[in-house]
Amino acid sequence: FRSLVLAHLRLAVPRLFEKMATLTAEDYLGCGEWLCPLNRVWERYFYTIIPFWLGVASLLFAIFMKFRLDKKPDGKSIDVAALDTIAAQVRSGAKAFLKVEYMFLSAFVFVLSIVFGFPYWFEPVSGVQWVIDKDAEAWDDGFRFGGLCWVGALTSAVACWLGVWLSTDVNRRTAASCSKETLGYAFNVAFVGSSAVGFMVVGLVLFSISSCYWLMMHNRSPHLAIQLMIGFGFGTSLSALVVRVAGGIYAKSTDVGADLIGMTEVEISEDDAHNPAVIADKVGDNVGDVAGLIADLLESYVGAIIAAGAIGSTFPGQAGPPHMCLPFWLVSLGWACSLVGTLAVSSSEEGKGWDAKAGNLLWGLNKGIYLTAVLFIAFSWGTTVILFNNDYGWKVYCCIIIGTVTGVCNGKVTEYFTSFDFGPTTSIKDRAYTGPATVVIQGLGVGMISTVAPTCLLVACILACNALVGAYGVAIAAVAMLSTMGMNISCDAFGPVADSAGGLARMARMDDAAKAKIDSLHLLGKTKAATGKGFATGSAVITSVSLVIAVKVYVGIFINFSVSESVLLSGLLFGAMLPYLLSALPMLSVGKIGSEIVEEVRRQLYEVKNSNGKRLKEAIQQSTEFMTLAEEEDVAPETDKCMNIASSQAIKEMLAPVFFAILAPCLCGLFVGPRFLMGTLAGAIVSGAMLAFKTTNAGSAWDNSKKLCKKLSIESMKQGQACVVGDAVGDPLKDTSGPCLNIFIKVMSVVSVTIAPFLKDDSSKLTGVGNEDWENWYWGLIPLLLGLLMTVALMVKRILTWKDTVVKYQEPALEEVSC
Repeated sequence: FRSLVLAHLRLAVPRLFEKMATLTAEDYLGCGEWLCPLNRVWERYFYTIIPFWLGVASLLFAIFMKFRLDKKPDGKSIDVAALDTIAAQVRSGAKAFLKVEYMFLSAFVFVLSIVFGFPYWFEPVSGVQWVIDKDAEAWDDGFRFGGLCWVGALTSAVACWLGVWLSTDVNRRTAASCSKETLGYAFNVAFVGSSAVGFMVVGLVLFSISSCYWLMMHNRSPHLAIQLMIGFGFGTSLSALVVRVAGGIYAKSTDVGADLIGMTEVEISEDDAHNPAVIADKVGDNVGDVAGLIADLLESYVGAIIAAGAIGSTFPGQAGPPHMCLPFWLVSLGWACSLVGTLAVSSSEEGKGWDAKAGNLLWGLNKGIYLTAVLFIAFSWGTTVILFNNDYGWKVYCCIIIGTVTGVCNGKVTEYFTSFDFGPTTSIKDRAYTGPATVVIQGLGVGMISTVAPTCLLVACILACNALVGAYGVAIAAVAMLSTMGMNISCDAFGPVADSAGGLARMARMDDAAKAKIDSLHLLGKTKAATGKGFATGSAVITSVSLVIAVKVYVGIFINFSVSESVLLSGLLFGAMLPYLLSALPMLSVGKIGSEIVEEVRRQLYEVKNSNGKRLKEAIQQSTEFMTLAEEEDVAPETDKCMNIASSQAIKEMLAPVFFAILAPCLCGLFVGPRFLMGTLAGAIVSGAMLAFKTTNAGSAWDNSKKLCKKLSIESMKQGQACVVGDAVGDPLKDTSGPCLNIFIKVMSVVSVTIAPFLKDDSSKLTGVGNEDWENWYWGLIPLLLGLLMTVALMVKRILTWKDTVVKYQEPALEEVSC
């Protein structure tokens, strides 16, 4: 039966493609109406019907997992009402920040959709040969681009909102499960919540991208429709840029502020409920780690699909449709394999805390990842046979295998360099005997050397795929790496979920047995969070490479892109500088906002009092000594003040890196030309990849070295304190600068693809001959002047400044604070 089905598919599908390739404009007359001819309808459905319905199924599965999650224990069921109260505060704070963030995002997308869609109105990229209806006009390309930009940004924003909503619920339920149930049960609860997040994201993307592609094929051929879909990718990039940068600044500034106040003022943990910055810190874990991770991977997911489809659209004749169809079929297959892999994830570990075997917990996740990858590799063979059915199909299949294996291996390499089960992280703990300086030096060395293995993997992947199939092979490898996104996000979101659950348990002062179990999940979460960052960086690099290839295809294949050319070499140098600039700005912002939060906490220590006149600092000292205070003797901090500072300042500090990332490729391409732009992109990808691998791996290794000291019960000794300093250095590196670099290189690539059609001579739009150097330099004056004006404005507003803008709080005199 299987042989019979395959035989019919091998015959029917190529004939369908052949029929689609030979249809002329006359065959499509009347497509201005929604009742299209039968052949036209089948062509539109052929690309989109599978991902559309799987997107709906994915959303239904996410709802099913949410119903399962609602049946798990919460704070009320274990008689710890504080757990639910604190979780409600965190959710409220996260919603408040996302509302402010989305207000800016709406204005941002509105302006840029008009700016980048404006050229499409007067110079549509469609051309007469791509318009299906002879009586139709191509001027509505601008409206199509702007609409797609809005839909892409909305898809990403909704995914992030729902992801934070789900994560804030699963955090408290995971913590509650550790009180009455086994460690394995709590593990399963955390994964149920994270899998709901993962399949919700994939469902939204599949539903949105297939629907938009189907709509774009109204009165347009599939070749043009996939090129217009760049607007959808542009919208997801804008959303990811805002969410990742603003969320990263918010998360780490509150984290640093909560940590530093315990080091500089009072003996208090960052997770103590008396810490005024603690709620803001937990909000940051959700809006920075969860929402940022979702926006990052969603952008890579969409970018890989569109880049592969766009490159596939350049194949002539009947070779074009199967090349455009393959990315959509692969992500559909990846969803099905992820569903099976998710059902295989479980753990029966009954450990009571640190005695739990971390390897057993990690295997509970890894077996799902491995099963998903094996199933995807096995069944993708059938997809390539159906679409190609020749030796070329085997080459495409090899590219799929290479991309899938590269993604899995990249995660394992990151795990090696960041888990304290292996030498790199334990070496940092060993160097702590001689103080913080050697901890920092060792961590930097670990971060630098950790770039070797992932770089070699990516280089081998790109070279092998290019040798097999060319540029399309590299794009398909990126799609294959990201096709199992449902499983990837489910495992990667497990990290911040377990991390936040540990913080909630300590804030609610749950019993020691529950906190011991939470510590094991917390450690596993740190490892998976680091693995997720490594996977995100690798996927960002190979997706950006695919987009750069698309830029070259659009600009023209007849331009000399030799590295020996001085123009292109200058672009390489300029592009290599940009990741350092764009990653430094969020770092400086973290330090500035963190200092403001520390000063606000200092103020509250002396000025916030209860009805009896007791100050917050006195309550902290007594609670530290006696562990618990009577309700009438306790003092509640004003946590909303710290959240307001972090929220407002993060949005303002985000402006500089966001605008520079968008203006840089526009300036390079319009002012100088396509060759300088290609050099800039190449330099930015190479430099950004190395810097991202180094910062994320070094920061994660510092973090886990601190966790290792806690496991060995030496956190209060000088060795443990030295590792705490290393962790303070690494936090903004691994959670702000490193992840933001992934977004920056992808945004620059997407912006370049967006403006690429306008970097060609008007008379040679069909031949693919790009502009000469400095040919249209006068258009480049627009982004140049905008960049200068923006820089001056940010300096006037004291956002870009070296001066200390933090108002220092003056402590009251000694007699004013005496008991």
